[in-house]
Amino acid sequence: MEMVWEQAKAAIKKQIPGHSFRMWIEPLHMRSFSDYHLVLETPNLFSRKRVNNHYSTLIEKEMAQALGKDCKLSVEVCERKKSRNNPSSDEVRQIPIPQLNVRPHSGRILRRDFTFDQFVVGGNNDFAYSAALSLASKKQVQQNTLFLLSRPGMGKSHLSQAVGHHILNQHPDERVYYITAEDFTNEMIGSFRNNNIDKFKEKYRKHCDVLLLEDIHFLTGKEKTQIELALTLDCLLNADKRLIFTSCYLPVDIPKMQDQLKSRLLCSLISTIEPPNFRTRIRILQKKSKENGYDLPEEVTQYLAGELSENVRQLESGLIGVAAKASLMGQPVTVKLAESVVKNIARRKQSITIEVIKNLICRHYKITINDLVSNSRKQSIVRPRQVAIYLSRKYTDQPLQAIGRSFNRYHATALHSIGVIEKGIKQSGSLREQVLYLGKKLDMGDSGKN
Repeated sequence: MEMVWEQAKAAIKKQIPGHSFRMWIEPLHMRSFSDYHLVLETPNLFSRKRVNNHYSTLIEKEMAQALGKDCKLSVEVCERKKSRNNPSSDEVRQIPIPQLNVRPHSGRILRRDFTFDQFVVGGNNDFAYSAALSLASKKQVQQNTLFLLSRPGMGKSHLSQAVGHHILNQHPDERVYYITAEDFTNEMIGSFRNNNIDKFKEKYRKHCDVLLLEDIHFLTGKEKTQIELALTLDCLLNADKRLIFTSCYLPVDIPKMQDQLKSRLLCSLISTIEPPNFRTRIRILQKKSKENGYDLPEEVTQYLAGELSENVRQLESGLIGVAAKASLMGQPVTVKLAESVVKNIARRKQSITIEVIKNLICRHYKITINDLVSNSRKQSIVRPRQVAIYLSRKYTDQPLQAIGRSFNRYHATALHSIGVIEKGIKQSGSLREQVLYLGKKLDMGDSGKN
């Protein structure tokens, strides 16, 4: 009877899209067949509902065709089976659910569109893509750790989550933990406060197969968290677990980083993701337009790719903005319409220098350039200096060392200033408004001069 079921599956495969067949029909297994009553097993309740609602009639039709007689169908959730990671527990095998964000075993939800097939590969990121896919597929068993390095908006989070998606799709039993360094720190602090630090340690050291740890630079100065993470990484590495780290900075450039943790991170395969070139930006826009059903004329695509060169996030923002404005205003998508959108988001980097930012900051906070680069520790001077360093990193292509020198500071101090402002923006509405206001001034070409 298995042969009859396989024959029916082959016929169904020709009648529905390939991805639908792989998602809903291929995982089905025959549990029993008696008196022309076919009982199929499906991995979970969601899959069972989907098969009953959309494919049961087709399955019954093809089974009847193969048997020469009408056949009744029942779909049941498969029986619980022992997990290979924890033989004492029962587990139901899960398959990916389409159109939903995926929550791994611990941490944040994986974005449904952050998969390998949605990632546009170009010369700026081909090595990072290959390294991430290789690690996810276990093709390079000698390299279990990857460090993705780039400025914000380049795709390192996309690749990190793509690894999680791939592993959960191929091996649903794998325990994938996707978290940020800030989440890890807060969870550890909470464990200490609640007197269950042993449970926290056991969770990450013994019950984690894949650790995807974002924004590792957040750990700067957090000595206890660094010590705990270093010990956790030792356990995971000794057990041949897979690890991916993302950061805007190299481990050696992160100040107040414990040597033990720094050495663990430097053992990773370090891959840098650069800004996409013009051709890659064209391909990103074309792919995003197709996915979202946008109909962009070629000249508009060319215009956006030429103007929005900072990162992928900015490129997507421009695309969405153009499509939204055209829809809301009931206007066709033209270069002129695109220009009206781009002028609000494109940064004219060639006209935004560290000196321009210094002048703007001094005028806004009513201080002098000498105050800004002095050794003063007055809050009225320190905060403007930190904001200026933050904006210099955000709006210019200058390396951290050069930014630090411009303010008479070491690069470690510059990085600390950036971290203080990033954290402050999240916690203080007043600071967030100040930074947004100054950013708009720079966007509009305000040099800060009277």
